[in-house]
Amino acid sequence: MGVPQDGRRGCRVAEEALWTRTRLGRGGPPLDLLTASFDKHVYAPHAHEEFTVGVCVGGSEIIDYRGGHIHNGPGAIVVLAPGEMHTGGPANSTDGYAYRALYALPSLLADGVLGTGLPHFRDPVLDDPELAAALRLAHTELSACPDPLESESRLPWLLTALARRHSTARAADDTVPGAAQIAHLVRDRLADELLAPPSLADLATALGLSRYQLLRAFRTAMGVPPYAWLAQYRVARARGLLESGLRPAEVAPLVGFADQAHLTRWFRRVLGVTPAAYRNSVQDSWC
Repeated sequence: MGVPQDGRRGCRVAEEALWTRTRLGRGGPPLDLLTASFDKHVYAPHAHEEFTVGVCVGGSEIIDYRGGHIHNGPGAIVVLAPGEMHTGGPANSTDGYAYRALYALPSLLADGVLGTGLPHFRDPVLDDPELAAALRLAHTELSACPDPLESESRLPWLLTALARRHSTARAADDTVPGAAQIAHLVRDRLADELLAPPSLADLATALGLSRYQLLRAFRTAMGVPPYAWLAQYRVARARGLLESGLRPAEVAPLVGFADQAHLTRWFRRVLGVTPAAYRNSVQDSWC
């Protein structure tokens, strides 16, 4: 997969790679995210136990895979199957390459499709700008704040979309009977346990569903994925605490955010202002 310049041809940057580990739900399995920028680095032949899903964000890369050469550039999605030997390096001597990759257990791509085997991707290089942008955004935001519920709500959903759109597997039926009731049960559990929410996998098992079916039912009934609903609920709870005079740093852990930065990110998304500005505003209005 590839990276290296800051968007301009020939403008090289230092070679670097950053690994981030998130978890799919509280106590759930790990999922690794890689942010890489390379000028000249060439990988030795190797294979992964997981699917490798990458999005090129700069430069161009060449990958030896299945006896041939894969060329990819900015915006391309590359999918490498588990156990498949491959290498990777710059496509030419003038540009480096930059990419974002995640390493997903095969089960994450098998949910939401029919059949018991692994999804098969005939073409490892995929042209899907919408999905590439969504994968890149999720990768960037989860690398900065690897919240387990957010990771579990976003990444399996995107990986299922990847398999349904581009693999040879047939999509499973999207119909989830009783979607509204399912969503309300999940919503109530998340609200009751906002400091340590249960994993979606555990909730799905308790309801006799797959995680994809639970996500589908929740999105259908509520209009947003579970992590987004819970974040907005936390923001509503945070408002009351800020109005009582508590500082943002004090409020964040009381409503389940990882830290003040996490609270601030969601507070601005929902209300358009920072928690500190909101606190100052409501206190000033009392004078």
